[in-house]
Amino acid sequence: MKRIGILSDTHGYWDDRYAAHFADCDEVWHAGDIGDYTIIERLQSVVPTVRAVAGNIDHGMMRRKCKELEIFVVEGVKVLLTHIGGYPGKWSKGMKSLLRDNHVTLMVDGHSHILKVIYDKELQLLHINPGAAGMAGWHNVRTLVKLTIDGQEMRDCEVIELARTSRS
Repeated sequence: MKRIGILSDTHGYWDDRYAAHFADCDEVWHAGDIGDYTIIERLQSVVPTVRAVAGNIDHGMMRRKCKELEIFVVEGVKVLLTHIGGYPGKWSKGMKSLLRDNHVTLMVDGHSHILKVIYDKELQLLHINPGAAGMAGWHNVRTLVKLTIDGQEMRDCEVIELARTSRS
């Protein structure tokens, strides 16, 4: 069993509450638009495993250290982590076939700054967009997500809201 912390779109902004909320996690996944590699380093000081992908604002070191897309297995769940992927019914070009061909059961992305947790009945996968954790963008509430993966079961999905105006 693993507890996973999920965030996206930090845009270089660090909030000490990321560490507090993810302290009980085995892994943290950052779905792009990291903004500054120190965000990843700070997460690594809190959590044993950090997986991150580059987003459309990421360049330089981020592009050298983070791919645009990662496919991996945690417990019995095949995961696709990317920044721009769409969502059920509105997948990005080529994403639906990539998900199907790779037998993905959990897809995580960011980019939209809109929190979404949607089950895709057709592809039989859970889609999670954790919304935006940083200060840049139009969103009013910053969000994080936590999820438990136990074998092939995904459960205990928790949405954490952080006030946008907070400068912790």
